[in-house]
Amino acid sequence: MLIKSEDKGDYTILSPIGKEKKGSDQILEDFFSELKEKISTFSNSNLILDFSQVVNTDVTKILLFSPLSGKQKEVNRSFVIVSHGIDADEIPEDLLVVPTLQEAIDIIDMENIERDLGI
Repeated sequence: MLIKSEDKGDYTILSPIGKEKKGSDQILEDFFSELKEKISTFSNSNLILDFSQVVNTDVTKILLFSPLSGKQKEVNRSFVIVSHGIDADEIPEDLLVVPTLQEAIDIIDMENIERDLGI
């Protein structure tokens, strides 16, 4: 298993494991492949993908996760990626990428409020 999962009640934090042996591109590709197969098991959770420990993250690897974000939004759940050094202008609006875990949690809280209000 390449994914570490931490259930926090209102959201689940997923992060890559075994990163010390691979480059950041390979870590994200492997993580994406496994998550793609298991995304349905998280359909009831708001997801935070925590890549804060992955250095030199390439924006093209982050974009791989866009379809998975769409799947989560189809079931009315949040999907936020934590990664440093990503230029926001290179990320499509439908994919949320923030630099810190706290910002990801705040976004999930705001989206929960919006869903509760029917916005």
